Amino acid sequence: MTVPSPGAPNWVDLATADVDDAIRFYSQLFGWTAQISGDDFGGYTTFLLNGLPVAGAGPLFGRDQPTAWSSYIATADADMVAARVEAAQGKVLVPPFDVMDQGRMAAFLDPAGAPFSVWEPGTMRGAEVFDVPGALTWNELNTRDLEGAMAFYGAVFGWSFREAHVSGLPYVMCDRERAPVAGMQLMVGSGFPDDLPPHWLVYFAVGNCDAAAEHAYQLGGRILQPPTTISVGRYAVLTDPQGGMFAILNNRR
Repeated sequence: MTVPSPGAPNWVDLATADVDDAIRFYSQLFGWTAQISGDDFGGYTTFLLNGLPVAGAGPLFGRDQPTAWSSYIATADADMVAARVEAAQGKVLVPPFDVMDQGRMAAFLDPAGAPFSVWEPGTMRGAEVFDVPGALTWNELNTRDLEGAMAFYGAVFGWSFREAHVSGLPYVMCDRERAPVAGMQLMVGSGFPDDLPPHWLVYFAVGNCDAAAEHAYQLGGRILQPPTTISVGRYAVLTDPQGGMFAILNNRR
């Protein structure tokens, strides 16, 4: 329920082909309200849950950009992260820049091609509620180079790693100061087609996974992975009507 410390995910936002429909879909699915900014911020939408920011949305930057959720990792120094990304063989997509007095951000690719961003808080600290229905509850890297990912994110954010198992499948927990901040898994099996690129998947908490998945379908979304029980709860992988992929989790914590 508090703003994460540096090295932990602190924000997610959606780049979408249809902001208005995204507002309709996610507001009805998660009970969010939309706060639309002025022209200075390009009409960026901040989603609120009970008056607190939980996520954002904005238009696509180019025709070739797919609708997708982005994960932001908190940092006290975006410029330092950019230097570490380059030193660890990642790519700086968008160099650090100020977003008015809101904060400072940058966007990157890890060496396997998974995009991620960082947020250095200013007056906007990031999400202010987590792990309750309708809020962000987990961020997970899906990659075809697990060893390379651990080396990269360890060098950039100081994460340490430990093996875990989710319903018998190998899984890597990413820890920062001995607290779990994210997960990683290898993209193997029928759930990961060859044309699916490495990516960070965002998980939103729900009170009832099955009901939420059905609700998303009725709102025009798709169910990629039907509700499934794993060791930490019950989850499903969905897309919104524009193809933005995300997951929902009824966590047992």
